[in-house]
Amino acid sequence: MAIISTIGRKSWKVRFLFLGMYAFLIVGGATMVYPFLLMLSGSTKSAMDIKYFDAIPRFLYDDQWMCRKHLEGLFNERLQDLNVAYDLDETSFDKLECIGPHNQKLADEWELFLEEQEIPTFAFACGYLHTQLSKTISSAQRDFKKKLQQRFGSEISDVNANLGMEYAGWYSVYIQVPSLLMRREKPQDTPFTQFLYEFLEEQPLGLRYYFSPQGFFKKQFLKTQYTTELEAYNEKHETNYKSWDEITLHRKYPTDATQLEKDDWEKFVRSTVASQWVRVDATALQQYHAMLEAKYVDVKTLNARYGKNYKSFQEVPVYVGSIDEARQRTEGQFKTIADFNAKFKTSYASFDELPLDENVPNSGLVSSDWDAFLTGYKDPITQKFFAAPIESLEMYSVEFNFQDWLVNKHGDIAKANAALGTNWSDIKDIKMPQRDLHMSYFNDNINSLRWEFVTRNYRAVAEYMLFHGRGIVNTVWYCFLAIVTALLVNPLAAYAMSRYRMPSSYKILLFLMCTMAFPPMVTAIPSFIMLRQFNLLNTFYALILPGMANGYSIFLLKGFFDSLPQELYESAQLDGANEWVLFWQITMGLSKPILAVIALNAFTAAYSNFMFAFVVCQDRDMWTLMVWLYELQQQSGQAVMYASLVVAAIPTFLIFLFCQNIIMRGIVVPSEK
Repeated sequence: MAIISTIGRKSWKVRFLFLGMYAFLIVGGATMVYPFLLMLSGSTKSAMDIKYFDAIPRFLYDDQWMCRKHLEGLFNERLQDLNVAYDLDETSFDKLECIGPHNQKLADEWELFLEEQEIPTFAFACGYLHTQLSKTISSAQRDFKKKLQQRFGSEISDVNANLGMEYAGWYSVYIQVPSLLMRREKPQDTPFTQFLYEFLEEQPLGLRYYFSPQGFFKKQFLKTQYTTELEAYNEKHETNYKSWDEITLHRKYPTDATQLEKDDWEKFVRSTVASQWVRVDATALQQYHAMLEAKYVDVKTLNARYGKNYKSFQEVPVYVGSIDEARQRTEGQFKTIADFNAKFKTSYASFDELPLDENVPNSGLVSSDWDAFLTGYKDPITQKFFAAPIESLEMYSVEFNFQDWLVNKHGDIAKANAALGTNWSDIKDIKMPQRDLHMSYFNDNINSLRWEFVTRNYRAVAEYMLFHGRGIVNTVWYCFLAIVTALLVNPLAAYAMSRYRMPSSYKILLFLMCTMAFPPMVTAIPSFIMLRQFNLLNTFYALILPGMANGYSIFLLKGFFDSLPQELYESAQLDGANEWVLFWQITMGLSKPILAVIALNAFTAAYSNFMFAFVVCQDRDMWTLMVWLYELQQQSGQAVMYASLVVAAIPTFLIFLFCQNIIMRGIVVPSEK
């Protein structure tokens, strides 16, 4: 019984020992897998969530988180644009509360308005077009490149020639998305911007966001100039607003407001907001023409500067927005053209002769003069001051157009509230329901949006690798030649030392082992000097020759060859086999496991070679994949860097997966013999 008890105790000890070993292996495996999962998760992230370290990306299972990422992509990673469009004061995308009820009727009404009205292209932008923080390539940017290729072909030089650009390659094609709300920001009239606006008009309405001068007035003008505290604003302006929602941007000069509110409106309209959002009525004609006459003296000078052919200053148009509305408003104000002529000392035969234009100039001297007229121009000679009369100024925006369209469609605010389930009390309470349409689009396309974030960084890496230089071709040839030379030179050297038992074999082996003591960075310097002396830089010779023979591989092969039975060689020699048959058919045929290890080491060394490959092959046509990926990482975001590392690991992983049985035999068989 004592013996049985002793055996039982030993059996439990053995079981606990094995249990501890398995537990140790599981923990060790987890420490290897978990960092890889973090990198895999990071490769799907954007600027918003790259700072969160989780093994499974949160947006895959959390709709709230996915909505935040969608809004980040929709507003091109510009929180300021989101705050202006939605009238919010958010501090970061990852704190948004975006999942919630939305008014689908209002979303449909907004979509119908956008389809019916002709909205100027400067009034909106498209989402997923630019990633200024993540530095990757999102869906709209990929579609834009496809449109370029469909129109101009696959050569980037053709795009540059037709659109006046200087792109170095397809990967460098990017679109900067301006907000076009500041006075210095103007719509450009170039072949590239015309092509871009054509592309923007093709994008889904649910992926557009419209600029709001009213939101800009509150977020970027009032709150930055005064304070974000409403109480302090009321005290300074002598007002009694209960919330910031009550503060609105008036269409025209607010004559019934406090003096400071009037000053704010005038300063904002005259010098802050972009001039394309400002219009004047026909009563500003005389002042505008007087300013031009004072500045250019005669109409010939003006024609020469403008590139026009006006017969008099009175023919130069003033920019009023809708021509029809401006004429109707002027006619309603003055009743007859005679009244207008009498007040402004003009001689127009009818209101139709008023020189009006609805297209605000965006560039050139015409635009500069128009800005000067809005801000105020002082003639340096006469010291006379010219400016658009404050009563003639009027704000233009898509928001105001939507308000008018909605009231005209339903008749009045009460009927609009009943039809749409809203509670507006005044027309100025109607805001652009962009969020409702955006949420509707998000709910309908949440799965495709998730897939976009999962794959877009990998698509950016793939595009860079496939269409940027010859990195893949060079790497394939480099790895192939490195494997071939490693499987020829190293086995030949090891075979000679193993077969002929030279007296100096141990000294040679010691020398080969000593080469392992020097890191590659040390040997790279003399290798580079030698290759330069032989004019081999920027060639495959420079990549292959320095690593053709490897001391560790020769040492490993010699030990394996020594373990092969000598009787095989003696029998083959009796049958008349020559030295080549002994080497190729017997030695190499029996050494497949160790040769697989040598081939794998050669592939890994060649595939992962970055610094030496970059030093000896600085010509971009000779860059390998690792050099191209390094350049990609320098100009991309952290998530793209993670994606590039995952993609770079795939070939090595596939080779290990394919050769695992041979590799295991190469490790086990020599130890058994």
